[in-house]
Amino acid sequence: MSLQQIRLFGDPVLVTPAAPVVDFDKELRKLVQDLTDTMIDAPGAGLAAPQIGVSLRVFVWDVDEALGHLINPSLDLSEEEQDGDEGCLSFPSLSYPTKRAMRVVAKGWNMHGEPITVEGSELLARAIQHETDHLDGIVFIDRLDEQTRKIAMKDIRESDWFSESLVSGKTPTVKISPHKTFGKGF
Repeated sequence: MSLQQIRLFGDPVLVTPAAPVVDFDKELRKLVQDLTDTMIDAPGAGLAAPQIGVSLRVFVWDVDEALGHLINPSLDLSEEEQDGDEGCLSFPSLSYPTKRAMRVVAKGWNMHGEPITVEGSELLARAIQHETDHLDGIVFIDRLDEQTRKIAMKDIRESDWFSESLVSGKTPTVKISPHKTFGKGF
């Protein structure tokens, strides 16, 4: 068991698109295990490699007592949406209503380089979309409407973990797009 430190909002790795995995080797299998162990210990419903400082397109999930992982994912989303509270291990103790597709079909590879397809709805669909966003350098507050995002930013500034990062000299950098994002963050 190898627990890793979860990177918090403001760490540049969280807003940087991750590189595709090209080597399906022992190191990749160790990364999947580290992600799984760290996610379960946290506890969380998902964890992406950038959240532990590894800029590779890998994530794990634990939804409805089912563990899984996906590498180099591509998603097909339903037009039907869901709206519900969403949180993130990189934003401790904070959650906000976030729109997501109701269903997802995710294609990618497992840690052995075998192609896999994962179909999910509701919470699994939300987790897969959330973790894929991390791989694209998008954090869930980027998906919030303007008013909710303002509330989220206020809550972040008032949080203990944010204050501790200021004291330690690790001031989070907030990047705001100069373009209209309509609450989508991209």
